[in-house]
Amino acid sequence: MDVMRGMTLFLMLFVNDLFVPGVPKWLLHSEADVDGMGLADWVFPGFLFMVGMAVPYAVTAREKMGESIRQIFVHIVGRTASLLLISILILNGGRVDASQTGMSSFLWLGLLYLCVFLIWNRYPTKLGNQGVFKGLRLIGVVGICYLVYAFRAKEGKGLEIGWWGILGLIGWGYFAAATTFVLSRGRLAIVVCSWLLFLMLNILSQTVLKLHIPIIGKYLNVLLSGNVPCIVLAGTIIGILIRRYAAVPNLLLRWMLVIGLLWLIGGFVLRSWFILSKIHGTPSWALVCCGISVLLLLGIYYIIDIQKYDKGIFVFEEAGKNSLTTYLAPDLIYFICWGFQIPLFFYKQSDHMVLAVGGSLVWACAMLWYAILLKKVNIYLKL
Repeated sequence: MDVMRGMTLFLMLFVNDLFVPGVPKWLLHSEADVDGMGLADWVFPGFLFMVGMAVPYAVTAREKMGESIRQIFVHIVGRTASLLLISILILNGGRVDASQTGMSSFLWLGLLYLCVFLIWNRYPTKLGNQGVFKGLRLIGVVGICYLVYAFRAKEGKGLEIGWWGILGLIGWGYFAAATTFVLSRGRLAIVVCSWLLFLMLNILSQTVLKLHIPIIGKYLNVLLSGNVPCIVLAGTIIGILIRRYAAVPNLLLRWMLVIGLLWLIGGFVLRSWFILSKIHGTPSWALVCCGISVLLLLGIYYIIDIQKYDKGIFVFEEAGKNSLTTYLAPDLIYFICWGFQIPLFFYKQSDHMVLAVGGSLVWACAMLWYAILLKKVNIYLKL
């Protein structure tokens, strides 16, 4: 699971860094109204799927620590709220008006990321500097409060909630899957029914029967549209099956193969009514992505867990264990390079496709090692 999550993060960093005019279209997102998928159209739902897979293991680990259902649910709400807050602030960073805020967008975002790491870093527990660590967290909290206070967009506008952003979508999907798993006590039948419910909501969201709730509907749109929760809960279903049938791998592989093929077939059947579109979040796209994720996981599981082949997986495994840091830390380098006009991204050009693609591959690989090095010096985000 950690290896596939790390590989998905590698691909996320790769496709996010691609210079669109200089690379093949099959590596990029398809346009909203185009019926098709590029590599980038699978990567994020692949990560959402892995978020769902981790839910049964995370909840079980907390139960073994003696936490009650109520305590676990409070943790779920807190983690969701943290992801939503960070995502909203990051999205608004691009709206900063330097003349009114007193700092550039790059500086505001750089300080925001610094505060995020100060607050949510997992500090060492065995060292005798707990007072210092609490002080660093307090500095981070005060820093974010100041950034929110100082924030001004054009015409003096304040913070806004548009779309929820990558972390926000992860937060809502995690909330749906984790809440379902906890309240159902991990019963597979109930989790499957919940998945079917969100799949139906996703189908309805593409029709005139789209569910709408006045006032709060725009804030709950991720849940009401069903698309993201459907993908995350698909991962939770597979996570439950892996825990249940880990001792009989041949049976588990057959289940995964059947489910993966059924989701793929279901996606292409729904394609008769809904195009494959990540931008529109269609149910056909969701099912096809879930099918691809299961079949890829099946291959990785067979190679690593059954054939015991683990050469070259260290970097992906470590990145998968440290996913939030791996995803966010590279942005600091972007802000520094853009803010100080450092020509690190010379490979982003349209004249040489091999250089453009190869540069982004090297960047993604380097960022995995960057996150690993940060963890070695106790810089490790944990919500």
